[in-house]
Amino acid sequence: MRHDAVIVGAGLAGLTCAQDLALAGVESIVLEASDGIGGRVRTDELDGFLLDRGFQILLTAYPQVRARIDLQALELGLFEPGAVVRSGAGLDRLSDPRRRPSELLGTLSAPVGTTVDKLRAALLVGEVLRRPVGELLRHPDVSTAERLRRAGFSERFIDSFWRPLFAGIQLDPGLEVSSRRFELILKMLARGATGLPRRGIGAIAAQLAARLPAGSVRTGARVARLEGRTAVLADGERVGGRALIVATEGPAAHQLIGARVPDPGSRAAACCWFASAQPPHLGPTLLLDGSSGGPVLNVVVMSEVQPSYAPPGRSLVAAAVPGPRALERGLAGRVGEQLAGWFGSMAGDWEHLRTDVIPHGQPAQTPPLDPRRRVALGEGLFVCGDHRDTASIQGAMFSGERTALAVRSWLAGPAPAATGGLASTATGHLRKAPMGLSDRLKDLRSKAEEAVVEHKDQIQETVAKVGEAADQRTGGRYHEQIQKAGEKAAGFVEGIAEDGAPEGEPPPGAGPAEG
Repeated sequence: MRHDAVIVGAGLAGLTCAQDLALAGVESIVLEASDGIGGRVRTDELDGFLLDRGFQILLTAYPQVRARIDLQALELGLFEPGAVVRSGAGLDRLSDPRRRPSELLGTLSAPVGTTVDKLRAALLVGEVLRRPVGELLRHPDVSTAERLRRAGFSERFIDSFWRPLFAGIQLDPGLEVSSRRFELILKMLARGATGLPRRGIGAIAAQLAARLPAGSVRTGARVARLEGRTAVLADGERVGGRALIVATEGPAAHQLIGARVPDPGSRAAACCWFASAQPPHLGPTLLLDGSSGGPVLNVVVMSEVQPSYAPPGRSLVAAAVPGPRALERGLAGRVGEQLAGWFGSMAGDWEHLRTDVIPHGQPAQTPPLDPRRRVALGEGLFVCGDHRDTASIQGAMFSGERTALAVRSWLAGPAPAATGGLASTATGHLRKAPMGLSDRLKDLRSKAEEAVVEHKDQIQETVAKVGEAADQRTGGRYHEQIQKAGEKAAGFVEGIAEDGAPEGEPPPGAGPAEG
């Protein structure tokens, strides 16, 4: 059987793409190499404990999450805003005074950084909340560390607070990741809640898959190679389609497709899971290692955030090791020694349930960040995943949405002959089935944005030449106005090339589209 679309990979990107295609009446088959859906966003049950594939959290402010996921059905357990920092002096709580005003004085007086550091943190959060996502993505891009230094934070505060916090989120203890991505994530953290689903992080993928037609997903179907628009499985079976979408993680996509999809680099992560008779720390709190005392940078008593993660009378502790140290040998032993220093002799009684080591937790995404990479590769071949947008749940799902639109446009075929011009071209596109008016407009916008991305340099050069010609013809009388208009046009082109609303906000009047 030849399918309309063959999707390789049942992670969030592939499932989102399949969902949108199904809603549009496009038949697809999803081929997943492993024994389950979700990619890294999976949860296993072990002796009554829920163990995610590595330490993961859900940011409810992600636009795609709010648009696609029934948050109420997830029955989220929520973290307390802020974090507890462990240093040589003990445990100190840094709260979010916007949400916990009563904890303002305690936060300011905590011996983690200076009072000025905390005021600057409030200013930074206010800045990213005020600025639209597109504007954040047009900021000059530097590393996260450099962005924090430019904001005036002391090295002590960077090392004790920002580094362990964003190491856990961006898998980046060196703070090398793009400052654009850092600001986007900070915006999402400040804007919404952070939580854990009652059935584990895998409940997100389960919701997406539940909306697909029966039989749409095949697990245990590892694709060995591609031949045109045909996926050849490891056992030799051939599965062909009118369109072929590679929705794997970045390195696997590179192996299947080759140079057209460069390897995006990898950020590793590990998580050691422990069962304890009593919670070593009370409350739904993220604990940060502010002293760089070992491989663990984040600790959470998961059952304090979401009781369903442990059976009655037990507690589940997650010790997260982001970055290169996740790949060290003997990691579990070093983690145990570090936690004994944190929690004393009780840590010696904990049961080590499992250690997850994930060589590719996220793509590298060092500056300069290109948050909207091409998904249509030509001749019916497409690619999606968080390596095409931002390395996040949001980025994976948004790339799946973009790819579904591109696939539907490909399947609809070329536009009918028209008299010419942009308006007639648009009219021709709007006539094509099976896309409705709203989706066709989205598709036209997506095509225009991809064209701008591909030809950005030529467009910028043309803008500059037009400005120079206008300046000469007017004898320099309107030089300042022409210069400002040129800068505005150049900024608009740069914004389209860099933006594409990967973490965007709903248009005015559209209502909430975030989660």
